Amino acid sequence: MMMQAQRKQTGSAARLRVQIRGAVQGVGFRPFVFRLATELGLCGWVNNSPQGVQIEVEGARPTLDAFLLRLETELPPRAFIQSLEPSLLDPRGYVGFEIRPSETGGQKTALVLPDAGTCEDCLRDIRDPANRRYRYPFTNCTNCGPRFSIIEALPYDRANTTMRGFAMCDACAAEYHDPRDRRFHAQPNACPDCGPQLVLWDETGNVLAERHAALFAAAEAIRAGQIVAVKGLGGFHLMVDARDDAAVRALRQRKHREEKPFAVMFPALAAVEAECAVTPIEARLLRSPEAPIVLLQRQSAIRNPQSAISSLLAPGNPYLGVLLPYTPLHHLLLAELQFPVVATSGNLSDEPICTDEHEALERLHGIADLFLVHNRPIARHVDDSIARVLAGREAVLRRARGYAPLPIHLPQTHLPQPTHAALATGAHLKNTVALAVGNAAFVSQHIGDLETAQAYAAFQHVISSFERLYETPPQAVACDAHPDYLSTQYARALQLPTQPVQHHLAHVLACVAENEIELPVLGVAWDGTGYGLDGTIWGGEFLRVTKAGFERAAHFRTFALPGGDSAIRRPRRIALGLLYEIFGDELFAKRELSPVRACTKQELDVLRAMLQRQLNCPRTSSAGRLFDAVAALLGLRQEVCFEGQAALELEFAATETATDETYPFRLTESALRTPHSALLFDWEPLMRALLDDVCAGQMTNHLAAKFHNTLADAIVALAERIGEARVALSGGCFQNKYLLERAVQQLQSAGFRPYWHQRIPPNDGGIALGQLAALALWPKE
Repeated sequence: MMMQAQRKQTGSAARLRVQIRGAVQGVGFRPFVFRLATELGLCGWVNNSPQGVQIEVEGARPTLDAFLLRLETELPPRAFIQSLEPSLLDPRGYVGFEIRPSETGGQKTALVLPDAGTCEDCLRDIRDPANRRYRYPFTNCTNCGPRFSIIEALPYDRANTTMRGFAMCDACAAEYHDPRDRRFHAQPNACPDCGPQLVLWDETGNVLAERHAALFAAAEAIRAGQIVAVKGLGGFHLMVDARDDAAVRALRQRKHREEKPFAVMFPALAAVEAECAVTPIEARLLRSPEAPIVLLQRQSAIRNPQSAISSLLAPGNPYLGVLLPYTPLHHLLLAELQFPVVATSGNLSDEPICTDEHEALERLHGIADLFLVHNRPIARHVDDSIARVLAGREAVLRRARGYAPLPIHLPQTHLPQPTHAALATGAHLKNTVALAVGNAAFVSQHIGDLETAQAYAAFQHVISSFERLYETPPQAVACDAHPDYLSTQYARALQLPTQPVQHHLAHVLACVAENEIELPVLGVAWDGTGYGLDGTIWGGEFLRVTKAGFERAAHFRTFALPGGDSAIRRPRRIALGLLYEIFGDELFAKRELSPVRACTKQELDVLRAMLQRQLNCPRTSSAGRLFDAVAALLGLRQEVCFEGQAALELEFAATETATDETYPFRLTESALRTPHSALLFDWEPLMRALLDDVCAGQMTNHLAAKFHNTLADAIVALAERIGEARVALSGGCFQNKYLLERAVQQLQSAGFRPYWHQRIPPNDGGIALGQLAALALWPKE
């Protein structure tokens, strides 16, 4: 009865919280918000805070969407939004709308703003032949330009940025000191007479051209099919003509990136719309100051195959990672080219992005033909962020430029404020770190996989940089429970009170913290790999989290991974490990199955011996590995070139059909009732029925959709058995658009309240935030 009451309270209304930073104080912004909210019939409040403007409005979802879109398109003339972070939360029952008194009390933490995309005023400057900044690629003002990528210490003064070596000319100094000028106290302010300049180098560092001529020569090289390394805001891009198959192929070969999709920068939104379907929310994301890479459905995927771009950009992928120019340099370069270019990170696989031009000559030697560089130093690497619209909301999948290091607030309603600063060292893959100062969790930019010495050095640099910026050395540290992760070993070496946090609990708590979910909650954490507390590899977890702690309420039935990590690169082995649980040695005679046919006789003999003796066959409950196995069984992918490729292709197959059909599954009580063994999702009925369909020759797309539908139904069935009204969905599997949207729909239809990620990645990029939340909930004595 209580659960039903909780479900009824949510209704169709929602609360939209908007945190805004930029030129939003002293410009009539609060009266504007008041008029807009009252016109739309929304209830709530607006006020000024030490960081900008805070808004909370309640109403129907379509009205909240309209409010959010109009908030940016109908600004007061002198207002500018530098960052806007919307979150949808449970309603509180506000009556009327008010302008609340400004917040002045509480802890004042130093706020470092993210880099912001070029504003319209600065674009007009660089396009106007009569303006002294005509074609100047480092034009900026208080409303746009570099911030996080150039600051080295607080306070945010020019002397504490990488611009300190550029003395302002008289004209720039006059702007800087004029309160009426939009460049008043713009720390990176510069012009062609006193600021940074472009140079074009050959592959050995010889100067080929300077200033405007350097940009024009780089554009000509791209037209000619060459690979140009371009030093941008937070690091280098490798750029080639996105229409040129030979150029794209050469970039793949040189970068050792066989099939992983490349991001594409288009000169304008109209050019994007010629290639992709773009919704209003997606268009807002592309043109926002954050300017992330946005995953868009390609027109060819919706039966409009008129595409001018290379098929090698994202082989077999119905989506394209798209971004628009976000610095004056990019705007000028794309305006000169007037066609889309690949804009991929300037690095080798598993290495951090290059930031220094001399380092780039060495690390990108043999990849780039030319180097378009400049002499404004980059203080820290900041990759492009990646976002996708999931279930009608913006979701950040890689949080870096434009978003980091804005804080996520640890809600005091259920996460007690830490008594001191704390560090979280994150996971091993897609690493980010986070620093909690009081109630604010500052989550770093994307660092990447800690697989190389360069990546580990970048990880250490980000931590030391954060500690310097916020002038707050940590007094406690949280880390992953996996003892072999480099991030864990780093944490333990600090000789501070250290709290290991189970990987999937951190996933759930990141979603809890971001969405301000009241505990208790059922957390559904699905991913590829995480260190389990029972010695197995977890990854298909249902965790019940309360204020007192957590329990593993349910999980997927485990199966063997023959070869351990090597199996992850070969989904056929994962499929064989799973099917061995059903058929035993009979499996190896089933030549009609794709994974069996994909193996040589020698490989099959080795795998059979491994499985019979359980040698190097760690057991896993991973949902991600189940996706891999099904992709192999359907003949989609027997070996992968990049992480998650098999699961992606299974998702794409599912989206190409429409069905509500499902497979059977079984929920059973675990034979071992221990703290780490509870209800089991038994996939055997599912797999037997799927195999019957495969052998009957049914369409692959139909089977992929039925598989996804079954997993969504399993979430609902387990939620009903466990009995929590609030369900938090986290982990890399919930980057899958089909799975997430189906699960959300089914949970809502069953009366549950689902939550999913918005501003923090559902993948391991959110682990550091979850570790801080665990430290706040259950501080180690």
